[in-house]
Amino acid sequence: MAKSETVRNAERLVEVMMKGNDASHDAAHAFRVRDLALSLAHEEGLSSSPMSLEIVELAALLHDIGDYKYLKNPSEEKIVEDFLEKEGVDMDKSSQILAIIKNMGFKEEINGVTNGSHTPEFGVVQDADRLDAIGAIGIARCFTFGGSRSRVLHDPNIQPRSDLSKDQYMNKDEQTTVNHFHEKLLKLKDLMKTKAGKARAEKRHKFMEEFLEEFYLEWSGKA
Repeated sequence: MAKSETVRNAERLVEVMMKGNDASHDAAHAFRVRDLALSLAHEEGLSSSPMSLEIVELAALLHDIGDYKYLKNPSEEKIVEDFLEKEGVDMDKSSQILAIIKNMGFKEEINGVTNGSHTPEFGVVQDADRLDAIGAIGIARCFTFGGSRSRVLHDPNIQPRSDLSKDQYMNKDEQTTVNHFHEKLLKLKDLMKTKAGKARAEKRHKFMEEFLEEFYLEWSGKA
């Protein structure tokens, strides 16, 4: 199916706005999430609704433009809203896209509490973003982000935080890179919303567990 002009403009906006980000949250991440979300949407039976697919595609493409970790000024949070208005996206569709973007972050359900009222479109976009945070790509992104923030790779004396609050999670300075696996990434499999997302997460989760097992053996000189 041919891309709409709005989708093509969204792709260009993503490339411009995310150009200065490190490779963990660059345009390639947004494009992978878009492709994953559309694939999950087809598996979840949303392909019969062009409106659903457009909501999914635009929300997935634009979801990280206002990421708090990269905001240079508060006004950037309105970029997506302004873009949708400029493109003439109708109010109902626009509000659904903005709601997905606003509520899909891990920080919104830090304690594992999920909101059962989320739409199917929300589920596939959030699952796609979380799939890109785990597995081989997720490992690469985790270490890329940690390196960009000069974070300690691993310190056996610093234990992962088991009672992590939203404020603590957003204070990235307290983490080591490896602890981020325990504080977030290994939890994502059980937070998937869709059947298709859960199925794909199993393999990626297992890959991370095997990686960490080898990492700790090598760190301690046992491998």
